[in-house]
Amino acid sequence: MNNTRVWQKLRPYALVLPAMIGILLFVVYPILYLIRLSMFKYNLLNKDKSKFIGADNYTEIFSRGDFYNALLTTVLYTVGVVVITMVLSLVIALWLNQNTRFNALVQAGIFTPHIISIVSIALVWMWLMEPNYGLLNFALKAVGLPALPWLQSSSTSLLSIIIVSVWQNVGYYSLLIVAALKNIPQTIYEAAALDNASKFKVFYKITLPMISPQLFFILVIMTIGSFKVFDTVKIMTGGGPNGSTTTLVYYIYEFRTTSIGYASATGVVLMAIITVLTFIYFRLLSNKVHYQ
Repeated sequence: MNNTRVWQKLRPYALVLPAMIGILLFVVYPILYLIRLSMFKYNLLNKDKSKFIGADNYTEIFSRGDFYNALLTTVLYTVGVVVITMVLSLVIALWLNQNTRFNALVQAGIFTPHIISIVSIALVWMWLMEPNYGLLNFALKAVGLPALPWLQSSSTSLLSIIIVSVWQNVGYYSLLIVAALKNIPQTIYEAAALDNASKFKVFYKITLPMISPQLFFILVIMTIGSFKVFDTVKIMTGGGPNGSTTTLVYYIYEFRTTSIGYASATGVVLMAIITVLTFIYFRLLSNKVHYQ
């Protein structure tokens, strides 16, 4: 009997133990090891010369102009992707919320870019954005507009990366919002109709508050994901031209062999930035989220 009582008390801890071990091994330990490496001058090509230098790597980070350029590029990319994706996802979701056979087909197709390999997506868009024979410039010339250099120019390369990222993600987030719209009780809309509420008021006072948890989730997830963008940049531009698409993660990648300590310190700074942004989101917006 006593053994049964002991097991009942220990069972919850035993059930979560595998997950906690996984978190400790694959989350907590790598973070602690990253912080440790950030305090060393560490070179993979010559490990014998590695030495403890304290906070010198962090001092170097905030004194280098290329770090601030990478940070600015990352912020511009994040703002562009998050704002455009959220607006387009909301508009598309409102349209897909109508129950028609055509919309059902669109919902099946619009999710496809999210499950396709980013390598395939990047290669297709590189072909579309080819300055001489690409389909996008062909379309621009067909309507009398000048061709754009897209990935070949510092003025348009970041915009090109943003376009690809928005195209890849907009379908997935649209379906999340559609699912949220489907869960809104129709009785609320019927009551609003009896009060002769305008469509704008219905959208602003009813629809947006009712789907605010999903919008808040999308905002946080997209911000974190955008700050960690790497694969699209690596494949399509390699951080160029002239560093115009060098994001923070790609900036860290460039120091992967010559200065592991500096790269680790930059990774810690990136982690801190994401943590602060997430805290600000929850601090400013969580009380505006309406939970049913």
